[in-house]
Amino acid sequence: MNRRRGLDFRRAGGRRKISNVVWWVLSAIVITLFILILSKATQIEPRPSIPERRYRHEKLVEGMNMTEEMLSPTSFARQVNDQIALAKAFVVIAKESKNLQFAWDLSAQIRNSQLLLSTAAASRRPLTVLDSEPTIRDMAVLLYQAQQLHYDSATMIMRLKATIQSLEAQMSSVTEKSAKYAQIAAEEVPKSLYCLGVRLTTDWFQNSELQGKLAERSYAVASKLTDNSLYHFCVFSDNIVATSVVVNSTALNSKAPEKVVFHLVTNEINYAAMKSWFAMNMDNLRGVTVEVQKFEDFRWLNASYVPVLKQLQDSDTQSYYFSGHNDDGRTPIKFRNPKYLSMLNHLRFYIPEVFPALKKMVFLDDDVVVQKDLSALFTIDLNRNVNGAVETCMETFHRYHKYLNYSHPLIRSHFDPDACGWAFGMNVFDLVEWRKRNVTGIYHYWQEKNVDRTLWKLGTLPPGLLTFYGLTEALEPSWHVLGLGYANVDARVIDKGAVLHFNGNLKPWLKIGMEKYKPLWEKYVDYSHPFMQQCNFH
Repeated sequence: MNRRRGLDFRRAGGRRKISNVVWWVLSAIVITLFILILSKATQIEPRPSIPERRYRHEKLVEGMNMTEEMLSPTSFARQVNDQIALAKAFVVIAKESKNLQFAWDLSAQIRNSQLLLSTAAASRRPLTVLDSEPTIRDMAVLLYQAQQLHYDSATMIMRLKATIQSLEAQMSSVTEKSAKYAQIAAEEVPKSLYCLGVRLTTDWFQNSELQGKLAERSYAVASKLTDNSLYHFCVFSDNIVATSVVVNSTALNSKAPEKVVFHLVTNEINYAAMKSWFAMNMDNLRGVTVEVQKFEDFRWLNASYVPVLKQLQDSDTQSYYFSGHNDDGRTPIKFRNPKYLSMLNHLRFYIPEVFPALKKMVFLDDDVVVQKDLSALFTIDLNRNVNGAVETCMETFHRYHKYLNYSHPLIRSHFDPDACGWAFGMNVFDLVEWRKRNVTGIYHYWQEKNVDRTLWKLGTLPPGLLTFYGLTEALEPSWHVLGLGYANVDARVIDKGAVLHFNGNLKPWLKIGMEKYKPLWEKYVDYSHPFMQQCNFH
């Protein structure tokens, strides 16, 4: 009995121990489940997540190469950088769409991402998931919003194309306006120049002593005007100051100024002023002879003989040059400048008629400066050609096809499109050969053929190229340096140049003139003259 009771007692104690263990295990499981449920209930809905990548961030990488890091397909730095590039594109589109707040948000996040990359580069360690996850996540949210706003690639491309087209249209409009304003500025008569003309004209008619002085001087030098042993130059201009610079610079740089004769032709309006100026300043010209004429006195210069004067009487020509309404503005303003019908501009084709007694003449434009002695020009052999000129088919200058309309059969059948062009501005003319070959008649022929402006549109150079085709002798380039009115010219070329030409719109007497070249011209201007000071020339 006692043994049985002892055994039963031990079995009962064992059962109690097992049931206690089970109870504790069950209690632990219940508590664990309760904690998990509680944590799930309080968990906040996360933002769009980023797939985790395996990365060894426990160890620092010594001497990390940032370029290699950016190129690595598993690099967080590369992902951040790609997000920045895409975000920058979205910033542009957001601004175009007037969504300035979103553009600001993107810009702020771009700065955060750039700061992250710069910090990683400075510390010389790669970005880890712990470092980059918040920044990448925040940027991903903004990029997702951008897609919801239709800032996708296709939309961006369409909008950028539209923007480019709009900018091209604006640029075209601005370019056209700029050309118009530049042309207007180039054609402007400065107030100071107008003032000088008025004062000189007034003084001329009030100063009988000055008129007498010029008359005496003209009588004394009359024989020089037709003396073919002297050096004859002609200038056709209505610009008093520009003409004075041509004469002054030639006189000061001439080795034999007493043998230099200038034949100046102007118009009725500036005739008295031109005479007055040179009568006042004759003593400063080192013995150079100056003759002043006006083209209105040339009785042979009439519409029955001169095609340009005949065209001026045509209503279509008047409308083309003076109204600008007959072609809906298709022709650039520079082609419609009335100066191209000015007789002073076309008088260069009538030099033998203007100076019937002379055999050789050097023609100078009024926008040149002479800085060498030009007497050697009169001994150059033109090889039975009429025109001696510097060719301009090198570098930025052009050949015949740049000036003429080669779609016209008349041009195509008569002229080589690759023939070398040349420049007006400093030309040596053999007037004997000119008369023998009837060069003025050739000019008349082509001018009449171009009454509808289908052979060429601009200026006197194209008809000059046609008129003197096969009759031009090339001169050494240093005789005539071009481009000072619109281009950069090598300083060494300028130093060697005998005649410097301010061809182009940027004339040295205008405010728009190229400042670095103005001193070459201004040193021959007499700013001390009382009238120059009164008219604010400076």
